Amino acid sequence: MPIARAATRATARLGAVVLTGALLAACGSSSSPDSADGAGKNITLTVDLFGSFGFKEAGLYEDYQKLHPNVTIKQSDTQDEADYWKSLQTRLAGGGGLADVQGVEVGRIASVTQQQTDKFLDLKAFGADKLKDQFAEAKWSAATTKDGKILGLGTDVGPEAMCYRTDLFQQAGLPTDREELAKKWSTWDGYLELGKEYKQKAPAQSAWLDSIGSLYGVMIGQEKERYYNASGTLVYETNPAVKTAWDTSVKAAEAGLSAKLDQWSPQWNQAFAAGSFATIPCPAWMLGYVKGQAGEAGQGKWDVAKLPGGAGNWGGSYLAIPRAAKHKEEAYKLIEWLTAPEQQAKVFQKQGNFPSSTGAIAQIADAKDPYFSGAPIGRIFGDAAKESPVQVLGVHDQNVMQQLTNALSEVERKGVASETAWETAKKGVANVIG
Repeated sequence: MPIARAATRATARLGAVVLTGALLAACGSSSSPDSADGAGKNITLTVDLFGSFGFKEAGLYEDYQKLHPNVTIKQSDTQDEADYWKSLQTRLAGGGGLADVQGVEVGRIASVTQQQTDKFLDLKAFGADKLKDQFAEAKWSAATTKDGKILGLGTDVGPEAMCYRTDLFQQAGLPTDREELAKKWSTWDGYLELGKEYKQKAPAQSAWLDSIGSLYGVMIGQEKERYYNASGTLVYETNPAVKTAWDTSVKAAEAGLSAKLDQWSPQWNQAFAAGSFATIPCPAWMLGYVKGQAGEAGQGKWDVAKLPGGAGNWGGSYLAIPRAAKHKEEAYKLIEWLTAPEQQAKVFQKQGNFPSSTGAIAQIADAKDPYFSGAPIGRIFGDAAKESPVQVLGVHDQNVMQQLTNALSEVERKGVASETAWETAKKGVANVIG
């Protein structure tokens, strides 16, 4: 979702979310007409994704195949979204090697709707326009072109919170109550000040946060305008919101609050279990990643609190169908079913990916997560989703983000001056987007 790779997703293996009320059968059916290739013969639907969308982990493919015995689903994965996107662009240009269903990260969706409308199917042909009221408006509109083509159906969104280690907080003499902490770090300055307190009494080899890239990423997710304005003009160089997020991240580095870990690296993965950091900015999809990396030993040591500085969104994805897909109608039936409220709620139950379906959001409102000390994640992330700004997305959002976070890593790990790193980032953006 990045820090240079914000879109990489979590693979949750532990700690199912507890949902109150009647629970989440994997049901729901497509309203599209039966297709010729699904009427009687056996077919294989291919799904190509980055990271983990949670479909396999939540058993959705198995459920769908039971409902459609003639369908076999084969999923391929690329862990790093940047690598995935590069490969997808190569295949789109050549027209070959494409799956029936391709994942698209939210930072790329403007590129699809503005530059690649000829490469993906308009889902209105299958009746997708009838689904509009089932999705959050911001999620729906981002995948819709100016002339009304619907080029993807939304999976999840990334409302933001802060995950933290209660055991490490206790050892450093800090409060652990999530409501008390939310008040203490209601601002980012308050968060840094609490980090300085932690540093004074922190357990050996434990920093306040994982990386300043994650801090930058979550802060920029709180802004309506980031890298582009509503007219599609690149404005990151003059946007005060970008400067504030950059400067705050640099302050964290200069104060020695970071573990200096590259997100998604093997060292970062190992740090979850090792207690190398006490807090991590935490979009909803990060919950599953924490569980997967911290393992059983981490259960009950983590908690979730409201994010400093207000609500924001970081990440979220779409499912799209390339024009070159082999089984177009069957692919649409699958993505409509996967993104229906029942299935989105089930993915949240298993993995923590927060739904983009309004019906699913209502279903999980009372969810608590025993792995995260019983945190009311349905309420915390639900409130964040409601309060998050509708973000302006540009065609190169993800590329700009990657260059800025790469440059911040140089500040953090090599002590490069902020001004020098900023100039490096600008050159990187110019090289990438031309």
